[in-house]
Amino acid sequence: MERTTVEDIVRATGGTLLAGSLDTPLENVSIDSRVMRGRDLFVPLIGARSDAHDYLGQAIENGAAAVLSSREMEPLPGAAWIQVGDTLKALQAVGRDYRKRLGIPVIGVTGSVGKTTTREMTAAALGAGYKVFKTSKNFNSDIGLPVTLTEMGGKDELAVLEMGMSDFGEMEVLSSLAEPSVAVITNIGVAHIEQLRTKENIFQEKLKIASSMKPGGTLILNGDDEYLKTVSEGCGFRRIFYGFGETCDLRAKEVKVGGDGTSFTAVYGEEQVRITLPVLGTHMVMDALAALAAALIKGITMDQAAKALADFSGFKNRQQIYRLADFSMIDDTYNASPDSMKAALKVLDNMEVSGKRIAVLADMMELGEKTERFHREVGRFAAELSVDCLVCIGELAREIGAGFLGEKEKKGSPDGCKVHFFASGEEALPFLRDLAGGGNLLLLKGSNVMKLFEIAEILRKQQ
Repeated sequence: MERTTVEDIVRATGGTLLAGSLDTPLENVSIDSRVMRGRDLFVPLIGARSDAHDYLGQAIENGAAAVLSSREMEPLPGAAWIQVGDTLKALQAVGRDYRKRLGIPVIGVTGSVGKTTTREMTAAALGAGYKVFKTSKNFNSDIGLPVTLTEMGGKDELAVLEMGMSDFGEMEVLSSLAEPSVAVITNIGVAHIEQLRTKENIFQEKLKIASSMKPGGTLILNGDDEYLKTVSEGCGFRRIFYGFGETCDLRAKEVKVGGDGTSFTAVYGEEQVRITLPVLGTHMVMDALAALAAALIKGITMDQAAKALADFSGFKNRQQIYRLADFSMIDDTYNASPDSMKAALKVLDNMEVSGKRIAVLADMMELGEKTERFHREVGRFAAELSVDCLVCIGELAREIGAGFLGEKEKKGSPDGCKVHFFASGEEALPFLRDLAGGGNLLLLKGSNVMKLFEIAEILRKQQ
């Protein structure tokens, strides 16, 4: 934070200063009592299993200059003490107030799949003409986003903010915090369908990214998505549709995937430009088109954006490709949904390999009552591709194997691929160590809770 004092926090939150000085300068916001970066405001959040008010003393010992509290208690010495009614709402008020004071234009990015990659590509493309701030780590929720907002600086000219929601009403809160002037929606999938119940509900909730957008704002929408392509002029905002379809305003043609990258021709009106991405997959083309649309809105030429995207290097644990001594690995372990699982399998299928293509797939979470069906669909999809060995990790992933074997048997080729089942990544590790060689290519993909990123790190370091 810049130019922020305790007085600004009291005003923004409507809180009461019980101890300390209004003039105390603040530079950072922390929600972890163990981590202070200097002149921090510590916000103790109350969760289902813990109450961070228990760590107010630790936060002050570690250097917090000010703290919020919704608990009725005597202020502890050593920091300014601000009493508020609800610490989460106060945190959001702090982020909202700081964003308004800076006045930096925001491009918001949401969608069921591809948010982070689209965010990174958008920041890269806009970086051709602006100093761009972007969401760090995965701070995209109603807790993470207000913290992210306080990290913007006065020298930043644009902000690209990832906005992720998992339940009803959350996106409206995020929109009120970010107030985007441009909003990107990548697609409507089944991630979080356990809470939201139907894809129609997911669609309606994602659209609420524009609920705090002012007139004159722009929606950048996946024109190939069955839901997003139905957004009409009645939405009240300018719409730019992107995709492969002929009716899209910004479209891709002549796509080539292979070697170490993906190339395509982007077409916008009479303009065309060839774009080469150092990442693999046709889904990456969609993310790049969204980024290109945002760049065009902000006055960056297609040539400038194309050069910037050529340097895009991906994001940790999201289809990071490692070419190691005697095997290669696609580390896509950050998270998983049916759509992202299929996209990763396509990348595995498209890559050249001297050994075998091995898919290591773990459970996908938050898919609701149709969980087994979604896992089987992924298995059937994999059976259509060049997968030489399938490793299923977790109870739900057994359904991936069942779908795979069922499809192979239906096609009369049940012995075309070996399928192996393990309860956990730890149990599978010795087997995976044996597969990590011989020119093989391993894809690792599963929900974050399955911790395949730990397995990927072990395999990468064994070289």
